[in-house]
Amino acid sequence: MVKQFTYKIYRKPKNGNLDRLVNLHALLYNHCIALHKRYYRLTGKHLNQYALMRHIAKLKTRADFEWIGLLGSQSAQDVIQRIERGYSLFFKENKRGNRRIQPPTFRKVRKYRSFTLKQAGWKLVADNIIQIDGRTHKFALSRPMEGQIKTVTIKRDAVGDFWVCFACEIESSPQLASTGETGGMDFGLKTFLTLDTGTEIQSPQFFKANSRTIVHANRNLSRKQKGSSNRLKARKTLARVHRRVAWQRDDWQWKTARQLASTYDVLWIEDLNLDGMKRLWGRKVSDLAFYAFTQKLDYLMAANGKVLNKRDRFFASSKTHFACGYVNSELTLTDREWVCPQCGETVQRDINAARMIKHGRAMSWGGDSVRQAMPATVVEAQESLSL
Repeated sequence: MVKQFTYKIYRKPKNGNLDRLVNLHALLYNHCIALHKRYYRLTGKHLNQYALMRHIAKLKTRADFEWIGLLGSQSAQDVIQRIERGYSLFFKENKRGNRRIQPPTFRKVRKYRSFTLKQAGWKLVADNIIQIDGRTHKFALSRPMEGQIKTVTIKRDAVGDFWVCFACEIESSPQLASTGETGGMDFGLKTFLTLDTGTEIQSPQFFKANSRTIVHANRNLSRKQKGSSNRLKARKTLARVHRRVAWQRDDWQWKTARQLASTYDVLWIEDLNLDGMKRLWGRKVSDLAFYAFTQKLDYLMAANGKVLNKRDRFFASSKTHFACGYVNSELTLTDREWVCPQCGETVQRDINAARMIKHGRAMSWGGDSVRQAMPATVVEAQESLSL
């Protein structure tokens, strides 16, 4: 199992060398993209990554490409491999008919974020000191590192701070005890999560809570003259606000996901069409960040030997009454409660949906005495959620 440990590098004047290295990797990235485009235009074929690696190695000997020699050979290869992964994803999705995924393209140098070192190009001098390109950098060791270091990535965020990320191979050992519980959850816009037990979890909506600060920072940035140092300061101020919002959301999601993983051994969720939801409700869907939360929950469940499954997005969880099986085809999004004409029971929309997501379908419609949670492998052919 590979686990990443991220630490902040202390701000020092010599961090300018890291900034220069990130910029050089950005130049190499854009040069490789240009070679890909030119090769396809001339031959109509995709440029092989290994042929491109050999070509870049030869370019180092030319006077006008001496700057490539300033980069580590493995970090330069990683840039090419990143582009190759982007093209592989593009070809795969294009073959499936998904036209929304675009091939890799040019990036602005100041927006390029990171480079990766493998076996060479770095040295851990002390527990919290790393040597890169002949210069040592001290980082905040916020928690002890575990396992064997496989790769080291230097990241530059939008604020201009640098982070060192160690990808370590560790032995997978469950930390959360097994409970034997199975649960179902329904995502919603009014209530972030509704469990089949009736418990509701509200999202703090951090972007909305910080919207006034974001508006002021945006307004301050728009007033600054382009290219000025004051505009650069205002841009970093805005980036710092967005970073704080992202950190708050991540912290809350990790704590909530860990609480759910500690309570349940098997969880069922609904496969949502997030792209369609964003087109309808826009910023609120992005603020709730369902996909990011599902990623965290899936990681914690898998790391502790537990299972996160999903129901098909076309599964009528809200319209079907869990107690008797009546399907309310006229149910709208504004209807939070409805009365079942078949059994006369008042149905709470979100709780009913969570129960339907958990059970899939009842073995027999008619009451709690005969209703059972069918095993995940028996309900219907479902695949584990992989994100």
